[in-house]
Amino acid sequence: MLFIFIALSLSVAFQIIASVLAVSLIKKTRYNVAWILLSIAFACIAMQRIYDLYYLSQLDGKFDPEISFLSNWFSVLISFLIFVGTIYIKKLFNYMEKMETLVRENESKIFSAIVKTEERERQTFAKELHDGLGPILSSIKMAFSAMSKDRSSEIDKQIMLKTNFAIDEAVITVKEISNKLSPHILSNFGLERAIKSFLDTVMIKQPITVDYSSKLFQKRYDFTIETVMYRVVCELITNTLKHADAQHITIALESTEAELSLVYTDDGHGFSVEEVTYRGMGLSNMESRVKSINGVIQVVSAVNKGVKVSIHVPI
Repeated sequence: MLFIFIALSLSVAFQIIASVLAVSLIKKTRYNVAWILLSIAFACIAMQRIYDLYYLSQLDGKFDPEISFLSNWFSVLISFLIFVGTIYIKKLFNYMEKMETLVRENESKIFSAIVKTEERERQTFAKELHDGLGPILSSIKMAFSAMSKDRSSEIDKQIMLKTNFAIDEAVITVKEISNKLSPHILSNFGLERAIKSFLDTVMIKQPITVDYSSKLFQKRYDFTIETVMYRVVCELITNTLKHADAQHITIALESTEAELSLVYTDDGHGFSVEEVTYRGMGLSNMESRVKSINGVIQVVSAVNKGVKVSIHVPI
């Protein structure tokens, strides 16, 4: 009788631990129905073992032939095997979770490397435009200015005047392209000033009001973080101007010790986020960029409801 009581006690202990472990793994299985059912089965077996133990304790030392020595120790074996198996399954899930974490980290590193490479290429191209083509256009302008002094006919003066104007436009265009490719203000003064400069340049003559608020207080961040956030804001503003037919834009930047956050809204046409066809508007590109700095982006929109984009980046 004592051996049977010990056997059932061990069975109950093993089964309860196995049940608890099984229930704790439900979240890691992403609430898989099969695992939930298996966890319920473990719990039911544990309850049965508890009932058997209780029933045995009520016999007051009397032997009941319905409870055999062999069957109870067989129950111990089953419970022990379930207990050990659950432990190994938990190790398997932990291993899978570590692999998923490594995959996410590697993806983040790859995206970050892509962003840095892209920015280096932009900087190189911008430098070539600014230092190479810019001086050439300036030299042409000076040459034409000198030639215009020797031209007396009205036609020649008109040609020189128009050519001078065209060269001025070319110089301005080269500077604008160079600045868009690699804005020096972002490198020198940071994200807050760079976004303000972009707004001052782009929103000229645009029939849209912009509320831009920043609580960064000219704080500087990692090069990749500043670059990605700047590109995303530029992409959002460009999308609004091209597609939204909006009347108002709000941009709010905030920073804590833990994260940098951006909230962007417009009151334009909006769109269905679920429809893949709209992802050509740059959503996929923005998601990839934010992911490269371990950030989270949330896009909320509906037809005729405007757009709200929230970004949170750990710093």
